[in-house]
Amino acid sequence: MSDDEPHSRRTGLKARLRRLFRGELRNRQELIEHLRDAERSNLIDQDTLVMMEGAANVSEMQVRDIMVPRSQMTVVEEDSDPREFLPAVVESGHSRFPVIDRKGQVQGILLAKDLLAHFAAPASERFNIRDVLRPAVFVPESKRLNILLREFRLNRVHLAIVVDEYGSAAGLVSIEDVIEQIVGDIDDEHDVSDENYVKAHGANRYTVKARMPVDEFNRYFGTAFSDPDCDTVGGLLLKAFGHLPKRGERLDYQGFTFLVLRADRRRVHTLRVLKHTPPGLPATAAA
Repeated sequence: MSDDEPHSRRTGLKARLRRLFRGELRNRQELIEHLRDAERSNLIDQDTLVMMEGAANVSEMQVRDIMVPRSQMTVVEEDSDPREFLPAVVESGHSRFPVIDRKGQVQGILLAKDLLAHFAAPASERFNIRDVLRPAVFVPESKRLNILLREFRLNRVHLAIVVDEYGSAAGLVSIEDVIEQIVGDIDDEHDVSDENYVKAHGANRYTVKARMPVDEFNRYFGTAFSDPDCDTVGGLLLKAFGHLPKRGERLDYQGFTFLVLRADRRRVHTLRVLKHTPPGLPATAAA
């Protein structure tokens, strides 16, 4: 780098900032370039840049870009017994669940905490899901995320059912999904801890951070994955997918099924890993 390059870069940044404050920016891409210049000049850090880029991108994104597709939704049937759907509720780790009728239409939202009263009540007391059902909020696939976030905040709503042009449920979206587009991945008590890359969920089922090094994955699972161009499991799968996958995309790869749990437009964050059991071998023996 020549002695004149840092000076010219600072001069260019100052000129862009003057245009920014004068309102002379022509489009969103110019704004993002200003922010990246500021990060390169150490005026803002990398985390701040990611959040500011995310905030700028949210206004251009629609609900369909981040929703959980219907095929990946954990739902509760309105005429089912709590003993039937409780394992799925516990397994998912979610706090809110769409309740559907026999035709598959969403009738409302069940909060996991509303089940506590039932299990604390006498065994003779019958559970009626309609007594605890919360109204469902419906939003179109085309709604912009910045508008949805404002509605979530104003109405104190955490979950919405996404409907297609025919009014049928196409998926769901939560306030956390929108916020993650701005601040990045949000860990909760069901996520993998900072100290570990893997969390086991019974036999042959795991949650794995995409940034787990390939060699550590090999040691944990007894595999021999190798690619000179990829250092992490996420990088390995990006190459196998051939594109940046969205949440809900699935890939069968060398004896495993990888399901993308969390991803944004920049990277994959977490994966659900299912280890295939060889024929004739008990599931517990393959874990």
